Amino acid sequence: MNYFLKANKNILIYSIIILIVVPIFGINFFISLLGNILILLFLIPLLLVILVSIGFNFYKSKINTCDSCGAISLGLSEKCMNCGANLENISNNNQFDKKPSESTIEVKAEEVK
Repeated sequence: MNYFLKANKNILIYSIIILIVVPIFGINFFISLLGNILILLFLIPLLLVILVSIGFNFYKSKINTCDSCGAISLGLSEKCMNCGANLENISNNNQFDKKPSESTIEVKAEEVK
């Protein structure tokens, strides 16, 4: 046995170093890899929600409502596709941009006898 330890001293030292060092760095690498994957799983949906909200606000600003028939268009054409009225003179009077106080109809309650 003494001869085996003397002959393979370097192999024994390197194997002990590998058995001690590799699990420490291997576990650390595995934990950091899992952490990065979890971060991506949470950040990718958040990024998609942000992009969808930016797109929605962009298209919301382009919506025009025809004064004649009330049809809604994206403002890409000059005439209403429903009734043919001219949409150029609409100054972005969108129903989505109005304040609620401007759109609310006040109703007085009356007692019915």
